[in-house]
Amino acid sequence: MSSEATADLTLIRPDWPAPANIRAVCTTRAGGASQHPWASLNLGDHVGDAPEHVLENRMRLANVCGLPADAFGWLNQVHGTEVINLPAGDVTVVPEADASFTRVTNIACAILTADCLPVVLCDQNGTTVAAAHAGWRSLCGGVLENLVARMALPGNTLMAWLGPAIGPQAFEVGPEVKAAFIAQDPQAEAAFSAVGAREGHYMADIYRLARQRLERLGVKNISGGDFCTVTDSQRFYSYRRDGQTGRMATVIWKI
Repeated sequence: MSSEATADLTLIRPDWPAPANIRAVCTTRAGGASQHPWASLNLGDHVGDAPEHVLENRMRLANVCGLPADAFGWLNQVHGTEVINLPAGDVTVVPEADASFTRVTNIACAILTADCLPVVLCDQNGTTVAAAHAGWRSLCGGVLENLVARMALPGNTLMAWLGPAIGPQAFEVGPEVKAAFIAQDPQAEAAFSAVGAREGHYMADIYRLARQRLERLGVKNISGGDFCTVTDSQRFYSYRRDGQTGRMATVIWKI
């Protein structure tokens, strides 16, 4: 994983063995036009920020990526498992989904997060790119399984990068979350530790849960997963930490 400042935007670029035609970035909160509490590169248009600031921030991201503004496949994320094949048709309608993929060049799959886990994928031949909003509800519900199925490529030909999310030392969950994951895979128990601040609660490792899901799909080449949006307030937005806040974007496309 590397960080770089470009035109005042500090971007994280995945450290993963993607083909040469694959591009992926994750924004941080630096380099935008938004004011407190969204300061400063808020890409979310649903969090109360001034629309003109969000538009300016999205234009800055597009410029840095070398893409037109309409190349980004923004989604109306609902913590579900729906997958969209981009381009999705009517560009005036933002589709309700939590994952997207494309085989078209210069079309960007884009995910907004502020604690939930963004996952990007591509295949070893660089034909297909994909991104998922994998908060615990989507992850447990099968968003990664649905996405890989829609990509229609063998899991052992895919690679994944896990972007900034709430870390295992900050993600306290109730017993229903643990039970939901274990009901689907007993091995998920290893991703929970009984050291929550509240009795009967657990600390959850969403990175480990995502890795387990991907490995079950045959995806063995998995990178990333070493961030914590809650504790790194300089770089990242965190809904759990701040409540009203902005959103980072994790974006992947092929050229």
